[in-house]
Amino acid sequence: MMGNWSLGDYFKKDQLGWFWDFLTKELGLPKDSLYVTVFAGDKKNNLPADEESIEVWQKLGLPENKIFKYGPEKNWWSRAGVPDNMPKGEPGGPDSEVFYEFVQVEHNQKFGKTCHPNCDCGRFMEIGNSVFMQYKKTEKGFEELPKKNVDFGGGLERILAALNNDPDVFKTDIYTPIIIAAEKVSQKQYQEETDKEKMRVIADHLKAAVLLIKAGVFPANKERGYFLRRLLRRISVKMLKLKGSTVNASDLNPALAAIIDIYKGVYLEADDAGKIQPIIEEEINRFNKTLNNGLKILEKIEKPTGKQVFDLYQSYGFPKELTEELLKEKGLSFDKKQFDEEFEKHKNLSRTSSAGMFKGGLADHSEQTIKYHTATHLLHQALFDILGDSIRQEGSHITGERLRFDFYSPIKPTYEQIKKAELIIDKKIKEALPVSFKIIPREEAYKLGARSFFREKYPDMVKVYFVGDYSKEFCGGPHVKNTSEIGQIKIFKFEKTGSNLYRIYAK
Repeated sequence: MMGNWSLGDYFKKDQLGWFWDFLTKELGLPKDSLYVTVFAGDKKNNLPADEESIEVWQKLGLPENKIFKYGPEKNWWSRAGVPDNMPKGEPGGPDSEVFYEFVQVEHNQKFGKTCHPNCDCGRFMEIGNSVFMQYKKTEKGFEELPKKNVDFGGGLERILAALNNDPDVFKTDIYTPIIIAAEKVSQKQYQEETDKEKMRVIADHLKAAVLLIKAGVFPANKERGYFLRRLLRRISVKMLKLKGSTVNASDLNPALAAIIDIYKGVYLEADDAGKIQPIIEEEINRFNKTLNNGLKILEKIEKPTGKQVFDLYQSYGFPKELTEELLKEKGLSFDKKQFDEEFEKHKNLSRTSSAGMFKGGLADHSEQTIKYHTATHLLHQALFDILGDSIRQEGSHITGERLRFDFYSPIKPTYEQIKKAELIIDKKIKEALPVSFKIIPREEAYKLGARSFFREKYPDMVKVYFVGDYSKEFCGGPHVKNTSEIGQIKIFKFEKTGSNLYRIYAK
C-alpha cells in the first residue's frame, strides 16, 4: 500500500488533482478506463453529499457518467465504520475512490442487472482511495473539524494490474517471478484453476513472511510471531496439496530467491537470503514432521468439535484458522467457543505449573539460588557476545540444584559456541566483578544498553543490575555482591525445545 497524509496542509482540490495527474500523466493510464466514486450524503445524520469532490473531478475533465455516488456503506470512513456506529468525539468523513475498468471482463448478472464501479463481478478494480477527515461526531450531530485532514491509500499491486490491463495482480512484476518458481518446483501450471489459488497463497504468504523476518519478527506462539507462524504453516499445507507429495523446506528456496531479487536494494539485500532461509527452513521442517498425521486425522473427522480443533493445534501445530479453512473446504465448521474454552484450560494449567516461582524464575531465595541467578546475567551477556543481537531471552528457572536459561536464536548454536559461553562466564567470575544496581528511568536504561526480558512490562522507573562493566540488565531479583562468590559454573546440558528455541542447564 502506498499512501500519504495531510494534517491540515491541503485538502480535496490538491489531493484529487495530484492523484489524477499521477495516474494519467506519470503512469499514462488511459482516462477512458478510469471511474470515480464520491459520497452521496446521509440524510439520517444530516450529512450532505460531497459536492466539492464532484466539482473537482468535473474540472479535471471527468464526464458525469464516470462519477458515481454511493452512500456511507461505500464512501464514508471512520474507525467505527458508518456514521451510525461512530461514538461521540470520533472523527470521520467522506472518501473518493478511483476505479480501473477491465473491459475484457464480462459482467456477471448474478451481481446485478447493470455493472458499476462497486460491482463485485471483477470488471472494476479500486486502485486508490482518498479519505477526507472532515467531521467529528458530537452530542448535537456532526460538526466540521477546524483542521481537515487527508488520508490517501493506493494499492501498488492494483495499480500495476491496471498498467498491465490485466485484473490478476499475481501476473505483475512483483509476483510473477515467485509464481514461476512455484511452478518449477511443483511441476504444475498457474493457469490451472485448481492450482492457481494454492500458488497465490504461497507467493503472497512467503513474501509477507520474508519481509516480517527482515523486520525482526520470528515464529512464536504469541502476537506477531504467531501471525508469522500461521503464514508459514499455511504455506506448508498449500505446497503439500500443490505437489501432492512430501514437502521440503528447500522447495521454497527458489521462491525466496525471487523475492530477494524483486526487493533487492529496497527492503532486502542479497545476503539476507542466508539469514532468512534458516528461519523459514526450521519452521517449515518442524511443522512438516506432524503435517501429514494432522491432515489424516482431519480427514477422518465428520462432526468436528472445538476440542478436536484444539487438539490439532496442541498436538500437531495446526492454527485454529488453518483448521477452519480446511474444514470449510469440506463444508464443515466447529464450535469456536468450545475451542476458546479448551485454550483457556491449557493456559490455566501452564500458570499452575509455574506457581510458587519468585520474580526472575527463582524457586527460592537461598544462597545458592541467588548465585545461579547472578550467573544467568553473565550467561545472557555471553550469548549476546557470541551469537549477536538477534538472540532473545525466553525465560529462566532457577533452583538450588541448577539454573535453566531459555533463549531464542535464529541460528542453532554450535557445541563450540556453548562451551565458549561457559569459558566467558568462568573468566568473569575469576575477575571478581562488583555487582550493583541503580533505579533509573526506563528510557535511560534502554539508552545505556541494558538487557531486558521482552515479555516483561516494565514501570517508568526500573532497577538495573550492573556486573562490573560487562553486563547491564533490568532485574528486580536478589544477587551476589561480587562475581567471585558464584564459584565455578559448568554447562551440563544444551537442548533444542522448539522452533529456534534453546535451553541451557548449568550448575
